[in-house]
Parts: sequence; structure tokens; C-alpha cells
Amino acid sequence: MTEVTELGYIALGVSSLAKWQEFAAEILGLEVVDEGEPRRRYLRMDFWHHRFILDEDGSDDLLALGLRVSDAEAFEAMAAKLRDANLAVRICSRLESDDRHVLQLMRLDDPNGNPIEIFHGPHVQYSKPFYPGRRMYGKFLTGSGGLGHCILRNYDLDKTYKFYRLLGMTGGIEYRIPTPDGKPIEAMFFHCNDRDHTVAFGLGGRKRLNHVMIEAESFDDFAYTYELVRGRKIPIGIMPGKHSNDHQYTFYFLNPSGWLIEYGWGSRPATRQSEYYSEDFYGHEFQPDVLTPSWDALQADQ
Repeated sequence: MTEVTELGYIALGVSSLAKWQEFAAEILGLEVVDEGEPRRRYLRMDFWHHRFILDEDGSDDLLALGLRVSDAEAFEAMAAKLRDANLAVRICSRLESDDRHVLQLMRLDDPNGNPIEIFHGPHVQYSKPFYPGRRMYGKFLTGSGGLGHCILRNYDLDKTYKFYRLLGMTGGIEYRIPTPDGKPIEAMFFHCNDRDHTVAFGLGGRKRLNHVMIEAESFDDFAYTYELVRGRKIPIGIMPGKHSNDHQYTFYFLNPSGWLIEYGWGSRPATRQSEYYSEDFYGHEFQPDVLTPSWDALQADQ
């Protein structure tokens, strides 16, 4: 079928490769890989060659969201489908595909200007077991659910809905959060596998990325990471709590680029039926002093 199957990788532009290497290894527990490419590092969390690409370019934002399709036939069908919808799709060269460690690659933007890469054939290294950057009790939950999920910049939920449905994803509005003026904030979530959601929109942010979520298999790793974050005095933007949509226990904290990492444990599979919520199970208290700092203050620390 012509559909995206998972969030395979994320490419990030960063101001400080050194700060990100330390953060990725010592806080998140990811494996940092240096293959000798200037101003680039790869981050592993399973057998894949990488799940994150870090390029030191000063942008501190999303460079590409890598969405997987199953094989060459699905890749060609997706390209034709997107062109039939009058979307500007570019099939990448062999050199560009090799740069991402995939067999084939195409590039386009979503309606919000978020850069999307659709690929098949990731480089998987079963001969190279994942080696975490610091002690862990277990592993990361990836598999058929992909690396995790992210919330992206949004300007128009209607156009966003049509675009991601075109990619074969399902979903819609899952949160209607009350506000003092009586107009609820609506957040839209999309699914493409057993993970409750892969991409979401509607919660704002100064950058293309609001946050990226990675999930531990062990609650002990969740608790251990929380203690590391507190011990290093890394600003926590949203305190621990449990979401209503994916039933996952998570918390959110700033990374060296100034947007949020969500670290979680215990999600349920996607329900594949429409529901909406006005609040979470419990917790997830927002910390306004962390979530609304000036961009100048963030940049001054780079």
C-alpha cells in the first residue's frame, strides 16, 4: 500500500555539536557515532545506522523528518501520488540517498514548510549492537513503531490534515484544551503503525519542532533520566504526568537547541478510533518560566 510506515530518522541542525554530544550520551543515553564527517554526528538507539543526524549549522531546528515506506514499489507509488496532487517532489540522487544511509530518497515540504524526506531501505547494522552513551536498565522502544514521535510547526490544520492523509496516515483532533477565553486549543495527531502517534500539530512553538519524544522500555530508565535531568539542573518544561491519548508517562525538558525533549515510558498501542480529551490523566504541570523564555536568552547560552 502507498503509505508511510514509521518515523525512521530526524535530521537536526545544531549550534553546538559538543553540547549535543554530551547531552545525547550522558542525559538521553543515545550512542554518539563519529564517522569522520566534518561537523556531523549520528545518534543511534537500536540496530539502525542512526535515528538522529546532527549537523552543526547554527539553525538549532529541524532539517528533515525521515518518513519510511516499505519498499521500492511503495516509493515509486508514493512519488506518483504526491505529483498527482500537484506537490513539488524531488527524487534525490544516489549521493544524497547515501548521505542518509537509505536506498532511495525523495524530498518535499509539508503545508507548514516543514522539510519532509520519504525513503525506503534504511541501513540496519545487526553486526553492531547498540551501545548506550551512559548506563541504562533496558533499551529504547523502537521496532515497528519507529524512533518515537514529534510535534511540528503548524499554520493550517485543514491543509495539514489533507497532506498527512495523503501520506497514508490516519488520525485527527485528539485534544481540545479549554482556555480562559472559551476558545479551546486543538491538537491534531497522526498514526501510521502501532505507536499511538507519530506526528502531531497545534501546540505551537518558535521552531519547526515543538518536541521530540523517545520512549524507554523500562520504567527504571524513565526514573533514572528524570534524576539525571534534575541533578544536572536542566530546565524541565513540563513535569511528569500521564497522557490521555497514548497513556504514556512522560516529562519534558530543554535540549541544547532550546526546544523540548519528551522522555517517556509505558505507552499503549494506537486505538485506531477517534476520541478526544480535554486534559491528561494527571500531572504534566506546565512551567511557564521554562516554556516561555526569550529566544535571545537561549541563544546567549550557545
